[in-house]
Amino acid sequence: MFGFMQKKLEMPSAENALPGRPAPLPTAETHFVLGTALKGPFPDGHEKALLGLGCFWGAERLFWQMDGVHVTAVGYAGGHTPNPTYEEVCSGGTGHTEAVLVVFDPNVLSYEALLATFWEAHDPTQGMRQGNDVGTQYRSAIYTYSDAQAEIARASRARYEDQLKAERFGAITSEIAPAGPFYYAEDYHQQYLAKNPNGYCGIGGTGVTCPLPA
Repeated sequence: MFGFMQKKLEMPSAENALPGRPAPLPTAETHFVLGTALKGPFPDGHEKALLGLGCFWGAERLFWQMDGVHVTAVGYAGGHTPNPTYEEVCSGGTGHTEAVLVVFDPNVLSYEALLATFWEAHDPTQGMRQGNDVGTQYRSAIYTYSDAQAEIARASRARYEDQLKAERFGAITSEIAPAGPFYYAEDYHQQYLAKNPNGYCGIGGTGVTCPLPA
């Protein structure tokens, strides 16, 4: 049992990762709540954010409720295996984390404000877990789509880490890296908590506020 759990906490190499498949998994076409196209086309002037903060069911609901969000989707990011299934990701053999894709209007919702919500909704000091959810798929991550997003993300992490340290939390373990492929999760995962209102939600923050830039 210990060996299996240890494997789930270690990132596989590209050579050791599961092979996956060439074709995308079947998934929903439209957002169950917002009615917008899950895979676009997205409106001109909108931006994408890609965030991992534990179980993606509760994380996605958090973001689709925000003003300025055009669409959200859950899927897998930051790993090696092409078009992985949920079971493969949970095995620890793909290297992916559960992630939420957020398409938003920056004239209504700033990237800084989106990241403040991201930080406050989970504990980014826990490494390969969130609470009782343990494994590489639950690690905290920000995958950026531009140099500007990367700069904002690093500054946001530094501000929040200062706040956490003042409250005696450890160092932030969140990964910040350029966005690679985002693989949409299976249909039943999309907007899961809208379809299953009493379903599991593992979202829970530290209670520490993330300051926005002056």
